[in-house]
Amino acid sequence: MSRIGRSPIELPSKVKFEVDKGNRVTVTGPKGTLVQQIDPDLTLKVEEGQILVERPTESRHHKSQHGLARTLVANMVTGVTTGFSRKLEVVGVGYRAEKRGENLMLQVGKSHPVEFAPPNKTISFDVDKDGRGIVINGVDKAEVGELAAVIRRTRPPEPYKGKGIRYSGERVRSKVGKSGKVGKK
Repeated sequence: MSRIGRSPIELPSKVKFEVDKGNRVTVTGPKGTLVQQIDPDLTLKVEEGQILVERPTESRHHKSQHGLARTLVANMVTGVTTGFSRKLEVVGVGYRAEKRGENLMLQVGKSHPVEFAPPNKTISFDVDKDGRGIVINGVDKAEVGELAAVIRRTRPPEPYKGKGIRYSGERVRSKVGKSGKVGKK
């Protein structure tokens, strides 16, 4: 059984951590500010430069919320200090990505280029010079992952030639094409 909730979260000196009465957590750091609502049954304390999450009982609900709350707060602290990034690869002849201003433009075999605008100021795009690699940077881990999934969904990798947008390091299982019967009489 996992004991994720019991492990303390290191609080860097440049990060400001606040909890109000309704367990609304605010974490402010050099990269920005994140706000998250945590289960009101749990208690969050700061002791000796560490954040501790404690549960009131050993019930199944409190155990699951304990681990979740600890992970959410840890991701908030990591996000405002170092940030998160997700890498995507564009594979296919004529498929490419480019950055226009703050927006991301994709040409992936559709009749028109597909444009993505960052949903807020904390998200940014980086594109390789050859237009084959996309990096999504941001403070909120969930936002970065969701935006990467939406971009990938515009042209997911197809199994015959492997063309499309995929996560960096993702393996696409290839299928064999049609077995043409030649010379049938």
